Amino acid sequence: MLPKILSYWRLHKIPLVLLVLSFAFYYTFAYHLDRTNFLKLISLSAALFYLCYKLIQFEKWNFKLLLAAGILFRVVFLFTEPMLSQDFYRFIWDGELLAQGINPYLYTPDYIMQEGKIIIENAAQLYGGMGEISAKNYSNYPPLNQLIFGLAALFSGKSMFGGILTMKLFILAADIGILYFGKKLLVKLNKSSHLIFWYFLNPLIIIELSGNLHFEGVMLFFFIWAMYLITEKKWRLSAPIFAFSIAVKLVPLLFLPLFLRHFGLKKTILFYVLVGATLVVIFLPFISKEFILNYSQTIGLWFSNFEFNSSFYNIVKKLAELNGSKNWETIKAFGKISPYITIGVVLIFSFLTKNKKITGLFTSMLWVLCIYYFISTTVHPWYVIFVVLLSVFTKFRFAIVWSSAVFLSYWAYANPNYTEHLGILSIEYISVFGFMIYEILRLKRQNSLFPKNMAAH
Repeated sequence: MLPKILSYWRLHKIPLVLLVLSFAFYYTFAYHLDRTNFLKLISLSAALFYLCYKLIQFEKWNFKLLLAAGILFRVVFLFTEPMLSQDFYRFIWDGELLAQGINPYLYTPDYIMQEGKIIIENAAQLYGGMGEISAKNYSNYPPLNQLIFGLAALFSGKSMFGGILTMKLFILAADIGILYFGKKLLVKLNKSSHLIFWYFLNPLIIIELSGNLHFEGVMLFFFIWAMYLITEKKWRLSAPIFAFSIAVKLVPLLFLPLFLRHFGLKKTILFYVLVGATLVVIFLPFISKEFILNYSQTIGLWFSNFEFNSSFYNIVKKLAELNGSKNWETIKAFGKISPYITIGVVLIFSFLTKNKKITGLFTSMLWVLCIYYFISTTVHPWYVIFVVLLSVFTKFRFAIVWSSAVFLSYWAYANPNYTEHLGILSIEYISVFGFMIYEILRLKRQNSLFPKNMAAH
């Protein structure tokens, strides 16, 4: 046994040292980082991205080592509260309501606290922790997400830590599922299977999902499973799985029109019917007139009330300020226009590109989602996770640059007023757009821009 260990050490000593260093940095991130300490946060994230790059470079064909590393880094965060997000307080709150058989979409936390008729475990701590914006608004998390919150409440033993741990285990399992189906899909597409580790070992994914308890990973598990089933010609089975993805986060709704040219009209209609029927079944227990009003009102706020880490919107806002417009006027006006721009972009990629091959479909999805985020008023760091996974199945890698640069947006957390620094955000987006333009020009020179996406097959 010892000779084998020594032999393995001699062959892999540099990657193993990198692994240990990464573990130490993740431990520091999880247990010894105050989110107001921006210099420490950005230094740790930069170091972790460099170590991720070197680990993949040295051991890209050593699946077992990279799998073990990815799981180990996630386990570091299992026993600590999220350090960069307070959303988990609302997750637990909604879960407590659902566990009591109460529809979490019908009451705001402000209303429940004022009325005092519904008893929620650790109510004062949860209410204080979720923040003023969350407390005054109805829940915006889709039903399958709510189901996980409810299960966490049931399994937590009325403990906040138990609820957090349960939800983190769901997210860990989902990430392993993404690795499994992502690898199989890459092999199916004749691409290098190690590319999936640009997702699985990416520090943004590990920190924002296992660390900060966001459910993009669960959404992406169902999404990539559905996409794999499509490549296996099991598109009828993929439809309800795709619906599960939407029922965790609504983002995959953007991609439904893109399937028209992939399946053809008849298959697409049946695919939509199956997706729609599954969503109706999932939403049915919550459906009421009040639910529809409350949910649509809450979703609408994202277009017209909130702003964080935006790119084009910040430019528009600055120009509007120079012309005497107030911020609230600008975001209201921009919020009315941006949905139409998004619809236009989706239609362009649905009807002017031929997404017959799955690689073309992934490329169209990548651009639709990126453009949607580029014109959004709010782009939280964890939103970029979907873009990273999509990029793995295309020839574009600017999303990986974005996954590193997006940590610059956490400058806002370094001050009590959450004021953004436009200079720092400029560094983020200049690096993203710069690398994106470089890749477009490089692929254009190779005569493979939007590879095999614009031609019929």
